Amino acid sequence: MSDNPTASAARTASPYLDEVAQLLFDQFVEVIRIHQPELEPVLRGEPTGDGASPELIARAIQAQGTWFQLLSIAEQNAAMRLRRQAEVERGPELRGTFAQVVSAAAAQGVAAEQLQSLVAHLRVRPVITAHPTEAKRVTVLEKHRRIYRRLVDLEAPRWTPRERSGLVDAVRTEIELLWLTGELRLEKPTVAQELAWGLYFVTENLFDVVPELVDKLDRALQRAYPGGRFEVPPFFQFGSWIGGDRDGNPFVTNEVTRRTVYDNRVASLRRYRQRLAELLRGLSVTERAARIAPEFREALARQLDRSGAGASIAARNPGEVFRQYVACMLRRLDATLTCAEHGETAPEAAGYCTADELIADLGTLESGLAGAHASGAAARLVRPVRREVEAFRFSTFRLDLRDNTTRLAAALTALWRGRHPGDSPPPAPASPEWSTWVQGELARPLRGAADCQPSSLPPEAAETLGMFRLIRELRDELDREAIGSFILSMTHEAADVLGAYLLAKEAGLFADAQGTECCTLPVVPLFESVDDLRRAPEIVRELLQVPLIRRSVRAQGGVYEVMIGYSDSNKDGGFLTSNWELAKAQLKLTRLGRECGVPIAFFHGRGGSVSRGGAPTGRAIAAQPAGSIAGRLRITEQGEVVSFKYANRGTAAYQTELLAASVLEHSLKSEREEALVPTAEFDEAMEALSGAAHAAYRRLIEHPQLVTYFQAASPLEEIALLNIGSRPARRFGARTLGDLRAIPWVFAWSQNRHCIPGWYGVGTGLATFLEVRGARGAALLERMFTGCRLFRLIVDEAEKTLAYVDLDIARAYADLVADPWVRNELVSLVADEYHRTVDAVRRLTGESALAERFPQFRERLSRRLPTLNQVSHQQIELLRRYRGGQEDALPALLLSINCIAAGFGTTG
Repeated sequence: MSDNPTASAARTASPYLDEVAQLLFDQFVEVIRIHQPELEPVLRGEPTGDGASPELIARAIQAQGTWFQLLSIAEQNAAMRLRRQAEVERGPELRGTFAQVVSAAAAQGVAAEQLQSLVAHLRVRPVITAHPTEAKRVTVLEKHRRIYRRLVDLEAPRWTPRERSGLVDAVRTEIELLWLTGELRLEKPTVAQELAWGLYFVTENLFDVVPELVDKLDRALQRAYPGGRFEVPPFFQFGSWIGGDRDGNPFVTNEVTRRTVYDNRVASLRRYRQRLAELLRGLSVTERAARIAPEFREALARQLDRSGAGASIAARNPGEVFRQYVACMLRRLDATLTCAEHGETAPEAAGYCTADELIADLGTLESGLAGAHASGAAARLVRPVRREVEAFRFSTFRLDLRDNTTRLAAALTALWRGRHPGDSPPPAPASPEWSTWVQGELARPLRGAADCQPSSLPPEAAETLGMFRLIRELRDELDREAIGSFILSMTHEAADVLGAYLLAKEAGLFADAQGTECCTLPVVPLFESVDDLRRAPEIVRELLQVPLIRRSVRAQGGVYEVMIGYSDSNKDGGFLTSNWELAKAQLKLTRLGRECGVPIAFFHGRGGSVSRGGAPTGRAIAAQPAGSIAGRLRITEQGEVVSFKYANRGTAAYQTELLAASVLEHSLKSEREEALVPTAEFDEAMEALSGAAHAAYRRLIEHPQLVTYFQAASPLEEIALLNIGSRPARRFGARTLGDLRAIPWVFAWSQNRHCIPGWYGVGTGLATFLEVRGARGAALLERMFTGCRLFRLIVDEAEKTLAYVDLDIARAYADLVADPWVRNELVSLVADEYHRTVDAVRRLTGESALAERFPQFRERLSRRLPTLNQVSHQQIELLRRYRGGQEDALPALLLSINCIAAGFGTTG
């Protein structure tokens, strides 16, 4: 492919990746020759030409985007192959694995009892969100998976030339189907379609991967501590916001949430039915060949009696006691599944009321097999199913519900008006009088139900109160873990959180009839802006002094969860300041928890891009403040990050273990690591760096013409037409920067190659520090670069983001701004800060060029930049045409947005 700039750039140090990229490119060219031969020159790096029709431009961009997708598949396949080779050559104790973390702990003298105590409380919960950052449809993901599987098949050396040729033909067929599949959504996805997207990853991979993950930790513990007795709980579970996140999304209603919970339930039950059917086929052990323990015979007799069809089950499988037992289980599960498919709960006599009942039956089956000296079958066939049910229960996900303080305050105001008839206005939600009223209502025993019926409230308030009542209903009727927590966005005051408790009380979510003792629903405050992060310790201290909250936390497990937002804090304060404020808030809250005797757990609201917290998993966790994880981590997984991590089974296994092993390692080591121990010198330097960086960033976003510039010099408004999520781009529909969601903010800045959220202000922070402190400041920064993990992470990720920036392309986008003064003013600000940041980073790292320290990153970027740059210029012209009234330019424009997102591997 010497004549192919796009594909020839795919050469790397990995011969295998080069070979696979070549294979995919050749097959793609074959498809293009059949269906649209005029696009082959474009695929080989030639421009489309000035006279190209909108249709040809659209197909050309789609071809370039499809090549990016194929290249990503090749890279994932090569990375997985490399990891397997490393394990073969160096053994299982690779970096980022349980084997490595546990063996290192044993070597450092960590006692088995200490490790068992930590493992017993280990809780790792990725939460899949519906945030609109995924530009690929499920049908496209399915085709990607099939191409990946064929590449895995081709790795095997056993094929004859004829068989190998057939596999290559299969790859080409899948590429052809991918090319002929519509890439753009014709309509905005519904919440049900978003849920189908989320469930896709579970049904394809995660149902299998999670039990294997538990087994990996179990085996690592047994190897490192021979003879030790460890109980490994279901420490890894998935949460979800799909169908529960109504913060600014009017399409998530109570009825949608109800359907979501039942759809999640059906997905898990169908999976368990499949697994029990496999056990039924496999467990053909006969009582004539194995000794059956009396305890199991008694359990089987009870099952046969309960089934109502014991005689026929026994007659169908004479002497095969384990098959008989599984047949009874299958009969109960079928009743549960049938009811779930009709939106009902199974009657107690016929089906499984809870996942715990199925888990208990699987445990009995496992013990029975072990008692028959069939421990291998128990461990390899039954235990994975039991662990699967423990992890996914009857709900697949633990669904969080989220709403914002504005909507809750409106519902509480309606409640106040209902209890204070007359003309006197209610207190302002942020006032002391409001807080006094909320606390008074929480202390008072529940009133009669008549004055808080939905019919007596305005529609929006009734919907909000109805949401809390729905939580109670679903928890009572289905699975106690079907609903996770209630997340309160835009938490500014302690009274905001107390208001959520009051609505929970009115909905019957308190443990006692009078509604004064403790709340059964965890209410999680979300601190998003820089100001809110700074006030978080004060707010949480005030909350933990409320007896009701302390009792509730104790009843819910003794740990208080706080969510911290990376996206909005970045949009508010810039990259450096956001990271520093997040670290400070975690450190102060961790200390506060110890002071109050209530451990604080953190829920990290991260996105895919660097600016939204999307640093590499292992390094991001390793840089968290000492003691802030303590075996517990919740983290959002959004859009293209979910696809990248979980679309293929091998990658999903690697990513889940990396996340969980990193949590375990941080919990074991963080308070003994010098790079995480706070020092007054480093903290004072970070405060100074953050102050200067924040001032520079705020000067940019407070510029009176920034909104004008941003809307014209990026595809901000056009991104909303891409139909990649059900949620609107703006929380309240206003046309202001403050109301704009963080995701389109990041998405649009990456499209126009400014990438502002990932680096702006860092240069001013570093340059000002050096200017003020001179040689001593330079020496201090060098020490921080090697000895402060957070500072190193900030510099590294900002440097990578700078590599995406292209000032020439950014200026070309700026030419779309009508006012030359606005254009020149904003471009100058960006260019000056860019050069300042590049100079400061290179001075600190000693590099002659950006990202020299990251050869794999540079190679990956170099494979994409020629095409990305070409598509960026096409997008500028398409924006000009579309905004000039040429409606036929829209499909190509939207495809260009998809293509650039695919090239960078991230949207928001």
